[in-house]
Amino acid sequence: MSAPTVLPIDRAAAIELSKAKGEPEWMTELRAEALELAQTLQLPKLEKVKIDRWDVHAYGSYKPAKTIASFDHLPEAVKSLTVDDNVIVQCDSGIVYAKLSEELAAQGVVFTDLESALRTHGELVRKHFMSVVQKDENVLTALHTAIWSGGVFLYVPKNVTVDKPLQALFLTEDGDATFAPHVLIVAEDFASVTYVEHVLSVHPSREAKLTHLGVVETVAKPGAVVNIASIHGLGADMTDLTYRRAVCDRDAKVNFIVGELGTGNGMSDTTAILQGNGSQSDTKVICVGTGEQTLSITTRTIHHGQASDSEMLTRAVMRDSATAIINGITKIEKGATKANGQQAEKVLMLSPSARGDANPILLIDEDDVKAGHAASVGQVSPEQIFYMMSRGITREEATKLIIYGFLAPVVAEVPNTAGLDALQKLIERKLGQ
Repeated sequence: MSAPTVLPIDRAAAIELSKAKGEPEWMTELRAEALELAQTLQLPKLEKVKIDRWDVHAYGSYKPAKTIASFDHLPEAVKSLTVDDNVIVQCDSGIVYAKLSEELAAQGVVFTDLESALRTHGELVRKHFMSVVQKDENVLTALHTAIWSGGVFLYVPKNVTVDKPLQALFLTEDGDATFAPHVLIVAEDFASVTYVEHVLSVHPSREAKLTHLGVVETVAKPGAVVNIASIHGLGADMTDLTYRRAVCDRDAKVNFIVGELGTGNGMSDTTAILQGNGSQSDTKVICVGTGEQTLSITTRTIHHGQASDSEMLTRAVMRDSATAIINGITKIEKGATKANGQQAEKVLMLSPSARGDANPILLIDEDDVKAGHAASVGQVSPEQIFYMMSRGITREEATKLIIYGFLAPVVAEVPNTAGLDALQKLIERKLGQ
């Protein structure tokens, strides 16, 4: 018997807060409806992970953000990750800084906080908000619908190509403030864009827990190409719960690059829905487990369209007493003829106390398709270490090189220099090097 859901806010308070923020009536009603729905739903069932034992209801309370007039006033941890152009920064419950180049704005590109987009692009947001991730999937999606704040709205018009990556930085500094950003990306026909996000925490030493409950929804219209890089580095006092999901129309493509490098318990669910014929997805994930943290990492592709194509690659490094359950799920629906789904999950163990499970799953309801999977769990090869030491390399340096080589297929795909540097620093921090 599951424990009852502890709501972070009641219906009356949710309605009052929504109205105080000037949200449209439909959003106010949606928040209230989702809050009531949360009381009737259960936590998601994760393979070999007892999420009900995690502190998944410490959402804090909404605290208005104070905007920052200049990029120079941002925290150093933020400024080191980006440049003062095409960037949105959220601290705790709200957006504090946003800037889009005049050139992109003139082409009709919208890159703003989601709360502002409710007022400036209300019908467009209403059409797509919580359309890819459904509010009634489980208690987490319902609660997110009810308490989300800040967030990003990215819209790219038809035939527009955005050459430079657009960046969003989500930072939690106040351990008592709600941290539940919602990202909504809509790419019209034959549009192209790259979106890079960092999710970080800078809390003083504290015993209290806080839950990050984030959602990234992507709608790729016919022929669109959307690249998404998502790098998480939340602290041990954070429980990181994230849904990333994209739906691809005819000949559209979505590429995910995900770095799960936090130090607390975490659930990461990254899904591509290949709805249209000829649609494609490529999902690459790395995670590093340390201490006693537990990670549930799921990549999933659902093929509906004919001749749709998917690739999934997950690389995990586990040390200390950490546990990671790595799930790769390829689902090919009836009618998705000529579909091709390939996946690989590999886990590198650095400690006899660590645990890593790689679970490749193929669910095929159509005959004329291609599908394949590979999975492995192993330790650093003594032969490789010996060979490198025989060339004058120390054992520590040899181990480091092997680990970086293991993660390289994902790390090398990060689309900008600042993002790559941030990812490498997080990896070094987690590996204690």
